[in-house]
Amino acid sequence: MWTPLESPPPALPLGRQQGAQAFVEAIRAATEQASLQGWREWWWSDADFADWPLGEAGVVDALNRWAQGGRHLRLLARDFRAVQRLHPRFVRWRTTWDHLVEARVGTALSEQDLPSCCWTPVWTCQRIDRIRGVLLCSDEASTRATLQLTLREAWGRSTPGFGASVLGL
Repeated sequence: MWTPLESPPPALPLGRQQGAQAFVEAIRAATEQASLQGWREWWWSDADFADWPLGEAGVVDALNRWAQGGRHLRLLARDFRAVQRLHPRFVRWRTTWDHLVEARVGTALSEQDLPSCCWTPVWTCQRIDRIRGVLLCSDEASTRATLQLTLREAWGRSTPGFGASVLGL
């Protein structure tokens, strides 16, 4: 929890942003704000989450502060192998908080059907041009509603994946 003796938490960016670093900063700000505001539900969607800051200690710390009963994080990707390979801290966090996380794989989803985004009840961040690193951050209700509809449609065309544990004999 933030105290007046510390630097203030990062604000959620708004408007058009550009660059890989702008996206990383937006995701960092979102995890911190989620922990402060106690968002009950949020969605993350990406082809593979390879360039998200999920392995950073600060992001995982914010997720630990966010994680409480009644909260839910939905993850949607084409493939979670990059997460497992590049973000071991997040994988451990996901295992610990399995009851709060639901993950699905949409291998047949196109880039238009599977946006690279973070959706929250109060804010969205969506990469609208991944190659050029252009993202759009918004707190407008209509933007949130449109993006959530896209995510729900993709969710319905996906299957469970990225389990908290792998069982084998």
